[in-house]
Amino acid sequence: MKRVLAKAKALAAACLLGMVGACAHVDRGSGALIDGANGMDNWTPLGSANWRAQDDVIEADGMSSNAGGYLVSKGNYGDFRLHVEFWVGPDAKSGIFLRCADPQAFTSKNCYEVQIYDQRPEPRYRTGAIVNVADASTPMLAGGRWNTYDIIARGSHLKVILNGVRTVDVEDGKLADGRIVLQYRGGVVRFRSVRIAPF
Repeated sequence: MKRVLAKAKALAAACLLGMVGACAHVDRGSGALIDGANGMDNWTPLGSANWRAQDDVIEADGMSSNAGGYLVSKGNYGDFRLHVEFWVGPDAKSGIFLRCADPQAFTSKNCYEVQIYDQRPEPRYRTGAIVNVADASTPMLAGGRWNTYDIIARGSHLKVILNGVRTVDVEDGKLADGRIVLQYRGGVVRFRSVRIAPF
């Protein structure tokens, strides 16, 4: 038992230091926000996207108005490790909003927006970046395949790890806690295996 506890502590410490494999392992053992059993139970849909749950995946590929669509977590989160698996088409517009204090309105000013948008016209904040906070240190494309985001928010310290590559490591203290929001703005967007471990 002591060896198991020691191993768990070592994995958690490695995650905080940015060792991606360990972080992903810890996150997969944490609370499920999306998995094969719960569908959209942990989320409140807002907007006009045609979100649906099928085959362990939540997907949207259209919307009835230009307002876009969102899945809003039912809980608030401040400090956490978040693991997300996502698939997007090359032209998809999506993102993951963090620490949204207003559960009805989401922008890059009142949330942290971790971008999923390969073809963003202004390239600075494309996939892997946090909009208006930090561009991606390593530009990467996500379209046409399954990807992983491992996101760590602890106090003012924010890390984004895309497919095993750390793209953001920044200090920003504007936002302390709030909802997590999955965004749909165009193309085909799929999410699966979304897990969170609050600190």
